[in-house]
Amino acid sequence: MTRFLGEIAAIVEGDLLGAADVSIYGVATIEEAKGGDIVFALNGKYLEAAFSSQASAVIVGQEVTKAPKPIIRTNNPRLAFAKVLELFAPVVRAKPGIHPGAILGEGVNIGEDVAIGAYVTVGDRVSIGNGVIIYPQTYVGNEVVIGAGSIIYSRVTLGQRVRLGQRVIIHSGSVIGSDGFGYLEVEGRHQKIPQNGTVVIQDDVEIGANVTIDRATTGVTSIGRGTKIDNLVQIAHNVTIGEDCLVVAQTGISGSVKIGDHVTLAGQVGVVGHLSIGSGAVIAAKSGVTKDIAPNQYMSGFPAKPHEEEKRIKAAIPRLPQLLKRVKELERKLGVVEEKEIE
Repeated sequence: MTRFLGEIAAIVEGDLLGAADVSIYGVATIEEAKGGDIVFALNGKYLEAAFSSQASAVIVGQEVTKAPKPIIRTNNPRLAFAKVLELFAPVVRAKPGIHPGAILGEGVNIGEDVAIGAYVTVGDRVSIGNGVIIYPQTYVGNEVVIGAGSIIYSRVTLGQRVRLGQRVIIHSGSVIGSDGFGYLEVEGRHQKIPQNGTVVIQDDVEIGANVTIDRATTGVTSIGRGTKIDNLVQIAHNVTIGEDCLVVAQTGISGSVKIGDHVTLAGQVGVVGHLSIGSGAVIAAKSGVTKDIAPNQYMSGFPAKPHEEEKRIKAAIPRLPQLLKRVKELERKLGVVEEKEIE
């Protein structure tokens, strides 16, 4: 695919400085760019590297007013670059139809332009909306609802009565609706507590590979509209996650946690059960959340505390040996003073 630079500037709603008829053949990183590629750079050394690269054009911020090669100035270079990536992305669309190797249960309701791949198993009384794609080897349990435009990649498991909204994307290996981790100790033995609830995924949620989301003990485990979940995340029974949250890889959320809107849980965050995290909170990587977090807090460390406090603690730790040495020296001197005073 070839696009002229003037076309690209119009698509990303940017200001073009340079020739509009420059041909762009692809998108690349600064390090890998060659003639015909477009790259983006935010500031400093990245701008310098982009201008000295082989790229034919650069997407930059509005603060850049001149450059040695054509540039597109935008208010949000990252967003503009995302639009260009989408522009050059290869169109891969599964052909509508049901593969002969798929197994469909009784009372399945299938919308228009649905694609169901080989060795997909669909249980009874399942509803599949228009334009849904289910890739091979996926299991869809009884009474599952899949909203229009959703994409379910290979080897996903959707447990019974799971409900997906519209345009939900679930990547390979994820399990939605497995039993919650519920046991009661009776006479020294672990008695399983039935997990009778389900999972509800709202519109425009994307779930990465090998994510596990447990069904509720009773009621619903809920993921809010527009939330994005990275690979290798565990979400336990009866968790509620609000809208437009980011849950990053290897995060583990214990049962019955309530998370507000626009919350970010960075990589390897652990959250103790039955807590509340307010809207707008950001929890830094490898933090352990052991108590409720108020809205709009930036927390880090274990146990999680305000980030500025955690930074001061972390900065002090390397100085502890020197501080201990000083304390011992002061104790020695103080001991000498005390001996003189006694004499």
